[in-house]
Amino acid sequence: MLRPDAVTYTALRFDTAAALADAWSDALLEAGALAVDVSDPGAGTDAESPLYGEPGEPVASAWPLSRVAALVAEGTDPQAVLELAAEALDASLPSFELSPVPEQDWVRQTQAQFGPIQIAPGFYIVPTWAEAPDPTALNLRLDPGLAFGTGSHPTTRLCLEWLRASVAGGESVLDYGCGSGILAIAAAKLGATRVTATDVDAQALAASRANALANDVRIEVVAPDALPKRADAIVVANILANPLILLAPALAARVRPGGHIALSGILAAQAAAVATAYARWFTLAPWREDDGWVLLTGTRSA
Repeated sequence: MLRPDAVTYTALRFDTAAALADAWSDALLEAGALAVDVSDPGAGTDAESPLYGEPGEPVASAWPLSRVAALVAEGTDPQAVLELAAEALDASLPSFELSPVPEQDWVRQTQAQFGPIQIAPGFYIVPTWAEAPDPTALNLRLDPGLAFGTGSHPTTRLCLEWLRASVAGGESVLDYGCGSGILAIAAAKLGATRVTATDVDAQALAASRANALANDVRIEVVAPDALPKRADAIVVANILANPLILLAPALAARVRPGGHIALSGILAAQAAAVATAYARWFTLAPWREDDGWVLLTGTRSA
């Protein structure tokens, strides 16, 4: 039961042909909807039609029948919004359904979906809003903010596992494409003495600084064009295959002779192409695979 003073939104839903879903979405937003979502009407049933696409690539098709759901603010007539959208499209009014959506603490609702993640025995990623399962373990406190990197994705897990196996203590480490700063912070907690994190996204840099502070570790966080002119013992980059290929000369130059590189964000089928791009400086080999993703690693030649 809703509180008498609770703010209530209205969800308006109807099904339409896939070719019209985007047009309806745009028209509903123009007519006053707060947000619009398009989904599979058969989701959760035997009629569900999953769509797949390569990371960074557009999905090639859409559901033949798409469900359009618009969120309308309290005090706004949802049918009037739909009628305005239909008029703008010169379309007939579709059959629709309405349902109330009570106001909630959306931040808490989202946070509740993410709890501590065990990377390995005695090694956890712990969201800043959660309690550590084992206070004596190696716990990385993390608030990703708007940056990528919660520890839940296989590519991040692979990097964390590799760092734990590779950082002996005293090394210099560069985390290129740092996102939330999770890899740089892990390297510092594992004993690396000079750690640098860099990313082209200013939000990632801000998240990395905040997360380093929360973990009581010192890392240098800078934009790529402000990186110190030096080579490090370890360079780790969790991006995607195509950017890693383009960055091969720049990343190789950041690894000192005898140093190590770890590259992640690579699908198993892309590993050979990435290894070829780095063959001038490294003999890269798969270190481990997780759910179709592979981490490549190698030692810099003289």
